[in-house]
Amino acid sequence: MRPATDALIVIDVQTDFCPGGALAVTDGDTIVPGLNALMAEFGAVVLTQDWHPQGHASFAANHPGAAPFSLTQMPYGPQVLWPTHCVQGSAGAAFHPALDTSRADLILRKGFRPAIDSYSAFFENDHSTQTGLDGYLRDRGIATLVLAGLATDYCVAYSALDAARLGYEVTVRLDLSRAIDMDGSLAAMQARMTAAGIRLQG
Repeated sequence: MRPATDALIVIDVQTDFCPGGALAVTDGDTIVPGLNALMAEFGAVVLTQDWHPQGHASFAANHPGAAPFSLTQMPYGPQVLWPTHCVQGSAGAAFHPALDTSRADLILRKGFRPAIDSYSAFFENDHSTQTGLDGYLRDRGIATLVLAGLATDYCVAYSALDAARLGYEVTVRLDLSRAIDMDGSLAAMQARMTAAGIRLQG
């Protein structure tokens, strides 16, 4: 077992992000067995879950004439407009059926505010509205985080960058994450994580 000060954060391993889902990440389902095995090493496991209302501002369908994956400007900056995904209570928002959710001490839902997206497990996309995860981890005395899940270059990377900024020691398991890799986003986010002192493993 890892020390009690270590936690595993499993990011958004949900049906809509796996093959056949509304915003599928290539081979997203192939990481599930490895994640389940890794959970056994940790006394603290957190699962995050995208949890959007149907009218979420990040959905292209809610911007007449806008194409999925196009960019728009929000009050907090540029925002990718996504296909409708992970709608609250939908089958697509559910965790992948093979993921061992029984090991989770905390399931953190994010992206539920209609006007703002949330890539990071720690902050909404305005980089100031907190999700509450930092307080939870600090109350448990956790200082070291291992992150894995979907997608490497979006929710995993933004969570890792925020965790490093908050002072955690952070490792990202690249072998247990999968990327969207849109317009070179994977290489760009790996460079940002390395520059922030995040260990990239696997």
